[in-house]
Amino acid sequence: MIQRFLLGVRTLLRGFGFWRRQPGTMMLGLVPAAIVWVVVLTALVALGFSLPGITVWATPFAAGWVEPWATIVRTAVGAVVLGGAIVLAAVTFTGLTLMVGDPFYERIWRAVEADLGGEPTGEGIGFWRSAGDAAGFIALGMLVSIGVALSGLLPIVGGVLAPVLGVVLSGRLLAWELTGRAFESRGIGADERSALLRGHRSRLLGFGIATQLCFMVPLGAIFTMPAAVAGATMLARGVLDDVAARPAPPVDQRGATPS
Repeated sequence: MIQRFLLGVRTLLRGFGFWRRQPGTMMLGLVPAAIVWVVVLTALVALGFSLPGITVWATPFAAGWVEPWATIVRTAVGAVVLGGAIVLAAVTFTGLTLMVGDPFYERIWRAVEADLGGEPTGEGIGFWRSAGDAAGFIALGMLVSIGVALSGLLPIVGGVLAPVLGVVLSGRLLAWELTGRAFESRGIGADERSALLRGHRSRLLGFGIATQLCFMVPLGAIFTMPAAVAGATMLARGVLDDVAARPAPPVDQRGATPS
């Protein structure tokens, strides 16, 4: 399990390594990432300035408490709100960037496919399909951010549980969304993709958590996004190659696969 997790982390590193192979193509991926990053960062900064007022509004019951209890409770609530916002920001950034920059990122994942040998014959998913996927992805991210925020309210463990849970869940979502292009270009829908990835959960999680942690570094999201698209394509190809390499199930003399 740990080896597969680390394999997922190394897959993102291989995505960064694609900068050496296709620097021009990867450079194009910086443009939509930078645009969306500015928008998301502006929203986070606005939230940061509003956070003291939000915590006071959310904790009217602590108005008459003696210090330091009122400050402790309001600080905890503020940390919970900020943690949920960061999770939502990561998901929103990914969804919007893939939507806005779909033509650029399609060039990246096709370049990776060609580099690995062979390229899917299907077309890209297109703008409107990408917009629909982004909307659904952001909506799911909102639910996850609410769950992370609520987990932060748990006594004692909430302060540690919320950020850890936020990184894990958002990383899982990022990995799922980023690998989608390589599967969908082969006509593999969500249900079949889930079945294919079921045996590679640790690898997928390692890739997603590594991506999420890179997103949290200042300016990291901009430079990580092209590498994440490249790495996700490598991950999807690795899963498909593993499935193709499995021996066919034995067939009995009547031509039926034994149960």
